[in-house]
Order: sequence, then C-alpha cells, then structure tokens
Amino acid sequence: MDTDSLVTHVLAALALVITASWAFGALARRLRQPPVIGQLLAGIALGPSLLRLTPHGVYAALFPEEIKPVLTALAQVALALFLFAVGYELDLGQLRQRRAVTTVSLSGFALPIVMGAGLVVLLPGAFRSVNGGRPVDANFTLYMAVALSITAVPVLASIIGDQGLAGSRPATIAMAAAGVIDVLSWPILAVCLIGGGQDSLGDWLTRTGLLMAYVLVMVFAVRRLLVWWMNRPGSVLTDPVPVATALTLASAWATNALGLHVIFGALLAGVVMPRQRDGIPDSRVLRPLQETGSLLLPVFFTVSGLSVQLRELRLSDALLLLALCVAAVAGKVAAGSLSARRGARLPWRDSVLVGVLLNTRGLTELIVLNVGLQAGLIGPRLYALLVIMALVTTAATGPLIRLLRRPTAAEGAPAEPRSGNGRTPNARPGSSRAPGTGTEATPQPRKS
Repeated sequence: MDTDSLVTHVLAALALVITASWAFGALARRLRQPPVIGQLLAGIALGPSLLRLTPHGVYAALFPEEIKPVLTALAQVALALFLFAVGYELDLGQLRQRRAVTTVSLSGFALPIVMGAGLVVLLPGAFRSVNGGRPVDANFTLYMAVALSITAVPVLASIIGDQGLAGSRPATIAMAAAGVIDVLSWPILAVCLIGGGQDSLGDWLTRTGLLMAYVLVMVFAVRRLLVWWMNRPGSVLTDPVPVATALTLASAWATNALGLHVIFGALLAGVVMPRQRDGIPDSRVLRPLQETGSLLLPVFFTVSGLSVQLRELRLSDALLLLALCVAAVAGKVAAGSLSARRGARLPWRDSVLVGVLLNTRGLTELIVLNVGLQAGLIGPRLYALLVIMALVTTAATGPLIRLLRRPTAAEGAPAEPRSGNGRTPNARPGSSRAPGTGTEATPQPRKS
C-alpha cells in the first residue's frame, strides 16, 4: 500500500471510529450508562468478533493490516495526552487525608489485591488454559491482583455527576479513595512489567535503577526547571500547552525505552507539571490536553476492541468469567462497605454505596488490560474475559446506585404531615434529599 492509499484508509477509518464511538456513547448515555461502555462496545463492534460476520472483504477493506500500526500509534498518543491530564489532576495530598479516606483507600486496594491473587492460587489450571499456556507465576499473580483492584477515577466522576451524588459524603470519600488507589496501583503495575521479561537479574537491576533515577530527575530537576522556565519574565516560550505536550511525549518515550509502557511517562509528566500558586491545575494546560486526548480516545477503544476475540471464547470460560466477576465485585464492595462503616462511621446504606462506587472500573481497567496484553502477560482469551468483566462491573454501578437510593418501605411512607399546597412543612422548593446519602442532592449538569 502506497502512502496516498495509507493516508486515505487512515482518514476513512478515523471518521468511522469517531462516528461509531459518538453514536454508541450517546446510546449508552440514553440507557443511563457511562459513555465509556458504549465506546468500548463500538470498538468491539468494529473489531473482528462482529464485523467479520459481514460479507467477505468488508472488515479487510475498512481496517487493512497496513493501517493498524498507525491506529495503534494514534491510540498511544491519545492515551498519553489523556493520562497527562489524569496525572496533572492527581492530588498526592490525598495520601495524607483524614482517617476515613485512608481506611477506605487501603482496604479498597488491599482486599481486591488479595482476592485477585487468591483466585489465581485457587484456579491455576483454569488460568493456564485460558491464557494460552503462559506460566502462572508470581508476576502473573501480581498482575491479576492489580487488575482486580483498579478503580477508574474519570468514569467514577462521570457516574457521580450523572447520579446527582456530587458533594455527598459517600461520593467524596469514594473519589478521594479512588485517587489513592490509583497512586498505589501504577507502581505495582510497573513492577509487573519490569519483572515480566526474560532478563537476567543484572539486567533487571539495571532497568530498575535507571527507572528510579529517571523518576528522581523528573521530580527534583525537571519540575524545578519547568517552574523557572515558565515563570521567567520576557520569555517568548511561556505558552504552557506546547511545553506540556512536548514533556508528555518525551516522558512517554523515555519510559517506553526503559521497558515500561508510555502511560507511566505520561502520568509522571502530569505529576511534575507545575500547578498554579494555590495548588489548582492550570486550566490553560489542563483543558487543551484533556480535550485533545478525549477526542482521540475512541481510537484507543477501537484498538482495544480489535483485540477482543469473542469467537475464541469457549463455554468452559464462562465459569472463570463468573469467578472473576464475583471476586472483583466482592472485593471492592466488601472492602469499601466495611471500611466506610468502620472508618467514616457512615450508615450501612451509605457504606455500601461507597463500595459500589469503588467497583467502577471502565477506562483505567482497559488501560491496565492493554498494557498486560502488549507485554505478553495475558493472552487474547483472558484479555477478552477481563474486558467483559470490566464492562459488567462498570455497567452495574448505575443500577446498584439507584437501588441503594430507592426509599425503603418505612422511608417511602408519607409519615410527615403535608400542608395544603402538597408540600411537607419547612420543605424548600427545588430541594430534594438523596435517599441514603444524608446529603441534599442538587441536579447536576450532564457531562458529554
């Protein structure tokens, strides 16, 4: 395929991908689900599992093998820009938050880790079979533990806004805890990647030392240089967007060259990027990169969907899928509920709500799964099962929240006297109390 044909195919594929992602995302929103559910389903629909059921040659015409490296490169750029925004918004001060957040964070991270590792220990033969005979060793066990412990902060924020929970205590605790869980998860995933190769002990120590040195240089040298460069008077290069973009892509390249994934460099770039004097992210930096990354993220969902081989799944895989879903849900909901009840002294319904919110996976889980697939830690069949698990657990969040907020028989009975105008005495017009949250809920704007 010559250059002109390659460009033509890429442009057509991008138009199809963005349109399908927008349509499926809007449909998911109409069904009261996060758009990420529809966007991933769009990627699966455009992948070989479904599109190859169409007349012969349609899939090959839309996605010839020659354009897949280009789409993969665009997906990595989108992911890097998006994760820079995630790292830039990440509040490391949450690690020093009050007891409630600390308790929920550590429990919501540790128990799912134990559940994931325990599942592998209990069912090594099932994982070996579904994972193409790959070794079920300590590195694989640690990776599966991380895969079941992730909470997707961006999707969680969207769900909280859509459900009218913004500002409530359960939502505030869940969001803060999810941020801490992310901070704890990424380094462990990096350990999995470093230990996933066939390098000797000397090579492993060298790569680990180089990575630690790189992190120290970024935190203590590059950050100070950025502060000086962007604040010096009279500079013609003070526009922060090109600086942030170059920093993100260069850092992503550096971690990729060290044997890690581009996501680690992008996250680190966001963490070291200077904020405003009050500690708030600069909207001049955050908004352009966030919007650009979000615009191109459908390419990432499509690339993820192209790797989902539903036709390779077997009937026996359903039992492992059920075990994965049960372990994933039980670990998050139990940890969040019990720790919120004990650490934050929340009522049981609010405590369970915290656990349900922490069970949201979505985009962050897909990133972890793609990293594992590219590194060879998991194969196509296990990847497909874990993607389905991520979809199921994320899609279940909204209905479970609505179920928890439904008044009980006692709460639903009109126990309070009503005035002649049909309102309860002392009720303020336009206000409502969200059942089970203990907080007045105001209508939240719908996010795109």
